[in-house]
Amino acid sequence: MSTWHPMEGLPRSRASPTSYPTKSHFVFALHTDSSLSLPLLLPLPSSGYSNIFSVSFPFRNAMTAIATAGALSFPISLRRSCKFSSKKFQGIKRGFRVYAVFGEESSLEDKKSQWGTLFDVEDPRSKVPQCKGKFLDVYQALEVARYDIQYCDWRARQDLLTIMLLHEKVVEVLNPLAREYKSIGTMKRELAELQGELAQAHKQVHISEARVTTALDKLAYMEELVNDKLLEDRNATGSDVASPSSSTSTQSSEVKRKLPRKSLDVSGPVKPYHPRLKNFWYPVAFSMDLKDDTMIPIDCFEEPWVLFRGKDGNPGCLQNTCAHRACPLHLGSVNEGRIQCPYHGWEYTTDGKCEKMPSTRLLNVKIRSLPCLEQEGMIWIWPGDDPPTPTLPSLQPPSGFVIHAEIVMELPIEHGLLLDNLLDLAHAPFTHTSTFAKGWTVPSLVKFLTPASGLQGYWDPYPIDMEFRPPCMVLSTIGISKPGKLEGQSTKECTTHLHQLHVCIPSSRNKTRLLYRMSLDFAPVLKHIPFMHYLWRHFAEQVLNEDLRLVIGQQERMINGANVWNLPVAYDKLGVRYRLWRNAVDQGDKQLPFSKPM
Repeated sequence: MSTWHPMEGLPRSRASPTSYPTKSHFVFALHTDSSLSLPLLLPLPSSGYSNIFSVSFPFRNAMTAIATAGALSFPISLRRSCKFSSKKFQGIKRGFRVYAVFGEESSLEDKKSQWGTLFDVEDPRSKVPQCKGKFLDVYQALEVARYDIQYCDWRARQDLLTIMLLHEKVVEVLNPLAREYKSIGTMKRELAELQGELAQAHKQVHISEARVTTALDKLAYMEELVNDKLLEDRNATGSDVASPSSSTSTQSSEVKRKLPRKSLDVSGPVKPYHPRLKNFWYPVAFSMDLKDDTMIPIDCFEEPWVLFRGKDGNPGCLQNTCAHRACPLHLGSVNEGRIQCPYHGWEYTTDGKCEKMPSTRLLNVKIRSLPCLEQEGMIWIWPGDDPPTPTLPSLQPPSGFVIHAEIVMELPIEHGLLLDNLLDLAHAPFTHTSTFAKGWTVPSLVKFLTPASGLQGYWDPYPIDMEFRPPCMVLSTIGISKPGKLEGQSTKECTTHLHQLHVCIPSSRNKTRLLYRMSLDFAPVLKHIPFMHYLWRHFAEQVLNEDLRLVIGQQERMINGANVWNLPVAYDKLGVRYRLWRNAVDQGDKQLPFSKPM
């Protein structure tokens, strides 16, 4: 029997009220509902007592990380991975409960042995399949996918072990015996250091969870290929045995009959955007444009949002509508890291919570907010309903380039049509005769050379490399000798280059927010010339206006039923691949074409 001592926070025995336990076992258990509890043992100094106390630690997203590790402690089923989803855990109350169990040392060994197998997994890196530089058949590819699963399993266990050891250090710091010999300042410093290490370890667990999901998806895809191959071989064998003559005649008829070419149909009014298109990180503004006291209103997928910086300097993205009377918040101001509505002065933090309501009683009010991050000079948002991916893509220019211009424009065209235009270079000698393509000769043949399953490549005969990066980015590097002149047959042969980034954000079904960034690997002095950014903007607007008069006409005819992809030819390859990717997204396909694994 024990009593709770309010000053010390630890149970004491009635027989010895002044004694403290010298050894203990800490059992970490994840409590979400009555059906899920995952205990984890951490050895700490203990005594022969049998008392229990509990403390709650509300770690954000801790349920997802520990549930992943719990799942990995069981045999991995090599089945379709679409059933493996964290969505089934949505809505569950998240939190840790930490139980300190004071018992005999022998019982510690018994409890540790129950969970020892969780971390007793052999490092699979020594068994990596030796297939570098070889062409793999479908069965070898399946083995590689299985190895990925084993590695991700091992990696996740190591990440979880790191968190457990760090929690052990935290409890050691909080041990009442240790507190007697350490100053408050020392304990604060140690706890701050451990807090940073724990945050990094939790982040690594989330990354491992994403890798496990991706590996399971790859494995399911490879199993589908194997099953299709087996079915194809079985059918071929059966038809050969049953009727050799009919098989021969069928094969000859197939040679004579050509299959119809797969066509693209992009016609009619723009359809509502598929929810899956929202499940990507979108860069929506440049960091230099978002000051501490400014706001940036944007539209994204036909919804109004507003960007601003919080008290800590980090950006936030809120619904651009006050909860009180639906006033646009961007018409107000930023006050001590909160956005203030201009109508009645209600103030909201970056997570959407209303913290001030002048002239009335404060109510519990919160407006919608989106995940918002800042990286490499750009502000990113995640407008989808799925949990955001743990990493952001890098859009930095290649090494040796200096950014000279960052420009934002609002254009009256659907973002898919703008991407079609940016991914097409064959139109340059005919459309941009007054700007960058002035004086270009018209080649007898223009081709875009790209890998069989890629969204990047280079133009022939132009020294230009180009890439479409989902969901809406186009990156290009152009080899130049002087303004308006091309040099060489490839970018590698050129001595100077211009790098461009175009980001086409779908504001609405007939409006696009364009972010344009231009970098050079020569003439760094241009960056320091006064008012140079005005010249760059003027030049960018000239080029875009040459395109807009054509694309706006396309859009009008498309809405009236014309197909803007009626007869694709060789130099349309990259644009066609973008449209195939976009169609797969709109149809909700699980496996997107040309997509790179995470």
